[in-house]
Amino acid sequence: MTPTPTPGTGATPARPPVRILVCDDHAVVRAGLLALLRSAPDIEVVGEAGSGEEALALARKTAPDVVLMDLQLGEGIDGVETTRRLRATTPAPHVLVLTTYDTDADVTRAVEAGATGYLLKAERAEDLFTAIHAAAQGRPALSPPVADLVMSRLRNPRPALTPRERDILTHLSRGLPNHAIARALYISEATVKTHLRRIYDKLGVDTRAGAVAVAKEQRLLP
Repeated sequence: MTPTPTPGTGATPARPPVRILVCDDHAVVRAGLLALLRSAPDIEVVGEAGSGEEALALARKTAPDVVLMDLQLGEGIDGVETTRRLRATTPAPHVLVLTTYDTDADVTRAVEAGATGYLLKAERAEDLFTAIHAAAQGRPALSPPVADLVMSRLRNPRPALTPRERDILTHLSRGLPNHAIARALYISEATVKTHLRRIYDKLGVDTRAGAVAVAKEQRLLP
């Protein structure tokens, strides 16, 4: 007697679950993310980290497909630097940033460090799952506000810094206050403040620390 074919025989086998490592320094937030991710049948959580250093160590041991990365990680290296180091490893996991920060500077730094996607923590669970699978395949995944920001930046590139603005930025990176910068460049303190506002606008930041961080990332400093 010819055996009856088993239903589903010959169908394409299901893809293995996406192996994911979660990095967030807030234990309560991390616990919520882990519970959410473990509810998805096609996602396998292989580890959790509370710092960038811990994430790097765990990634070497567990070889995740995707690392879900917060940007601000308290003491130690931040999410951007962790992303850069993860992407330099072999095999390199894809990094999906999941954060509350959506400034131009934060997005730019994360993408330039090698992040595959950038999601805000306000996203729905379904959108997070979709972004994880996209990231696992190397496809970009951006929250709508972040996508709008990226498109706006592409349409309106930042103007280049002037030589004077570069001088001020260099002194700023050395930790000099406005009055000391003014003395060093033989200009008034009011002029320094005017140049700083223009630098902030061009770099998409609103603090001295943010300006220095972006300048380092974009190699604007000597």
